[in-house]
Amino acid sequence: MIKSLTNFDQQCCQKIKLVATDFDGTVTENGQLTAQAIEAISQLHMAGIQVIIVTGRSAGWVNALRQYLPIAGAIAENGGVYYSDPDTFPHFLVSLPPLAEHRKQLANLFQQLCSCFPHLQESPDNSFRFTDWTFDVAGLSFEALTELAQQCQQQGYSFTYSSVQCHIKPQAQDKAQGLQMVLKQYFPDLSAEQMLTVGDSPNDESLFNPELFPLSVGVANIQHYWQKISHPPQYVTQTGEGQGFSELAQHLIANQTCR
Repeated sequence: MIKSLTNFDQQCCQKIKLVATDFDGTVTENGQLTAQAIEAISQLHMAGIQVIIVTGRSAGWVNALRQYLPIAGAIAENGGVYYSDPDTFPHFLVSLPPLAEHRKQLANLFQQLCSCFPHLQESPDNSFRFTDWTFDVAGLSFEALTELAQQCQQQGYSFTYSSVQCHIKPQAQDKAQGLQMVLKQYFPDLSAEQMLTVGDSPNDESLFNPELFPLSVGVANIQHYWQKISHPPQYVTQTGEGQGFSELAQHLIANQTCR
């Protein structure tokens, strides 16, 4: 049963030390990173709650983001790459063939998909990616997305989509597996009860798996995908997108007073 954020009680809130959150449509508002969202991340940081971004955005985009926000780290490309520090090289979370070969294989598969779906529009950020290949989700029906996923699987790749993009990626690559690897290596003392996962769309579904992450929150716009995900979040905010993230941050901070 999905619960409102008001049911996320003080005792549970007081245990939270890390928030692992999607970015687009979860922290952003109408595609923009607002002052309110930056303030929410900063307030969590000051309250002793670390934040990790877990996004489908490119490695290049995430490396820049990591430079400017008070976050503990950032996972890019739906679990493909992790940036623990702005001044270090990325940590690859999946095994890949030589990069040039891998990029060529992804590009070839995208061209095969275009033969069946000629209106697909490649995303302009593929030049800044390592592990996956993206194209625009706008205008694609659920039936088309299902067919795209099946074609990718037949070619030995997996597929997911968010409110922004579609992703062709290696089979073993998803947000949950990438986050688990990061937690094991960089946060080994953190228990499942001390972390919270947050998202808004189907490519966040693995973060809502209660067997892996018992505490999860969806911002209100996740309800657009209710019939398209097998693992809904445990709690849902009243407001959507970045306002929902700020709502969550305020709820956590308000319940830290007795910690």
